[in-house]
Amino acid sequence: MTTPIATPSRRAFLAGSAVLASALVVPLHRALSSVPAGQLAANGYLAVLPDGAVSLALPKTEMGQGILTALTMLVAEELGLAPSAIKVSIPPADRARFAPIDTTTGGSTSIRELWKPLRQAAANARAALVDAAARQWKVMPDGLTLADGAVVNPASGKRLGFAALVADAAAHVPTDATPTPRSAWKVIGKDTRRLDSADKVRGTAQFGIDVKVPGMKIATLAQSPVFGGKLASHNAAAAKAVPGVADVIALDDCLFVTADSLWTAKKGLEAAAPTWNEGANAGLDQAQVVAALDAAVAKPGVTAKAEGDLAQARAGAAKTVEALYHQPFLAHATMEPGNCTAHVTPQGVQVWTGTQVPSDCRAAAARTAGVAEDKVQVHNFLMGGGFGRRLETDMVERTVSLAAKVPYPVKLVWTREEDIQHDMVRPAYADRISASLDQAGKVTAWEHRIAGSAVMARFLGEKFNGVDDDAVDGAIAPLYPAKARLVTFKQVESAMPTGWWRGVGGLRNTFVIESFADELALAAGQDPLAWRLAQITDPRARAVLQKAAAEAGWGKALPKGEGLGLAVLHIWDTCLAAVAHVKVDAQKQILVPQVTVAVDCGPAINPLGVKAQIEGGVTFALSAALYGGVTLEKGRIAQSNYNDVRPLRMNEAPRVITHVMPTDSAPGGMGEPPAAVIAPAVANALFAATGKRVRQVPLQAGFEAA
Repeated sequence: MTTPIATPSRRAFLAGSAVLASALVVPLHRALSSVPAGQLAANGYLAVLPDGAVSLALPKTEMGQGILTALTMLVAEELGLAPSAIKVSIPPADRARFAPIDTTTGGSTSIRELWKPLRQAAANARAALVDAAARQWKVMPDGLTLADGAVVNPASGKRLGFAALVADAAAHVPTDATPTPRSAWKVIGKDTRRLDSADKVRGTAQFGIDVKVPGMKIATLAQSPVFGGKLASHNAAAAKAVPGVADVIALDDCLFVTADSLWTAKKGLEAAAPTWNEGANAGLDQAQVVAALDAAVAKPGVTAKAEGDLAQARAGAAKTVEALYHQPFLAHATMEPGNCTAHVTPQGVQVWTGTQVPSDCRAAAARTAGVAEDKVQVHNFLMGGGFGRRLETDMVERTVSLAAKVPYPVKLVWTREEDIQHDMVRPAYADRISASLDQAGKVTAWEHRIAGSAVMARFLGEKFNGVDDDAVDGAIAPLYPAKARLVTFKQVESAMPTGWWRGVGGLRNTFVIESFADELALAAGQDPLAWRLAQITDPRARAVLQKAAAEAGWGKALPKGEGLGLAVLHIWDTCLAAVAHVKVDAQKQILVPQVTVAVDCGPAINPLGVKAQIEGGVTFALSAALYGGVTLEKGRIAQSNYNDVRPLRMNEAPRVITHVMPTDSAPGGMGEPPAAVIAPAVANALFAATGKRVRQVPLQAGFEAA
């Protein structure tokens, strides 16, 4: 069966390279002229090995989203194989190997980026194998097919296994073979069980935190609880007196303890009793953050989108509606806490981790260790959740800085508390949004002011133009047309370090826009579904909206304290609509027994995987929508574990009913759309059930305060 193969040691990798020297190697994207026949190329590839096996090196990383299965299905379709027959590996980081494909996993891009090049590579391999068989049989290639690792001639019944064809095929690989048309698909579009599920259930799958290296020590760390604080003192002797503790390493802003087990390292850290100079941020709290955001949206920021004459469009309006929305800092709280293993020697740096950015981690390790990048090897593994947290390289940087000071390999593990309280959190935002309506309820003027941390500014540096493109994603081209539109962004930073969080800008903007759409429908005196359908011209968005509403029984009578709410989006090349059924009990607890979803994501490579993504995304984001958020108190994150960064309990998880729409559209992303619609759908249902409009997340706290 297909197993996500843990990245091998350098010795094993080089031994594998020797085997591949006689394989049929097919690059994902580069011209075939750059790949010498029968030789391993230093770029992304799928290969038919000398023994006839098919090998796929994943250009993206599996973190629970199902791309290991979906991408394998694309190859299996072209090569006449069951997906489980293909050997899949997560290769070491090497930006050049897959260029120009970006090895970053995020932004719902994996399928969108690889749909064409991976199918093309597999089609080229198929054509090379068929042509090789045709030459051996001295027949025309037309009519020859692939099945179960062999080329088959239906006319004669002859079969030639891939192993007998590899050498000849490797010398005659085309660049422009035609991928299998949709009408002939046998694998794509069929429900397929996750290829990595069995190993995960059995506990044999290898995640970053599972890494074991000979001679390795385990470490944990304490960082200044106040952002920007420095280490003041610690008792190294007391820590080393704990049996099993190996070393105590102090940096300016953190303290490491290495030991023979994580428990021992934790006990050593407790004994070290670090104290901190808290610094200038010790007085910062959440109220100050919110006040700064509110002040920023009191007037327009830097223009992200401007069209039409806003003043003129407002002047003739029958009604203008304005609202202020707030969204909190959000921790990622991945099931697998922060971890990384590293070994720094005079020969170079070895890193073992699970990351969304393996090539960036390689560069970060090289910078931290002060060596050339070609002296660093990053072995990538499965991730127990990423959600954007593992788009950062700080875990690698911390670990390499420690490994450079000890003579042995060291695995650094963040405790759950350290992981949450030193997260790169999703920024807090304030949105002031207004719209003017004509007599028929049509939008004439639309202004959306956004304020929050600019994650992109950290990455772009001097190239940042004042508008965070991620923060305005989904806001500059909403589904609702207007004669005039102005969207602005104002960068507001605090001491809190910020990063991307599943759904990124499209998630936060969907909450604001789809909640506000219900407010506009109310102002127009129209049903929320009818108002949207009167505004939206996008045919795909209309189709999923109508389907979800119909399947959920929109308009049906519900008992007191219950309501239906909807939300729709067209972002990440996907159209998705959700209808949430909300109940409010006698204790004012918000309950969501069912969510109905309709999705047009282009060809659903694995419909079962699409449904799993929707179920997971809805549940994940519903936790944040109802209970999520971390807050600053005295310059530090007040929350620390799952007791106060609360996920949904199993009995609270909704029944999710998914309808995958037939479509001719190009593939869209599926990692983030389901997470983006749930908060506004629930907020709108809450209003339908109670008459209370909640404009802040988390909704439970906002509802209780309303």
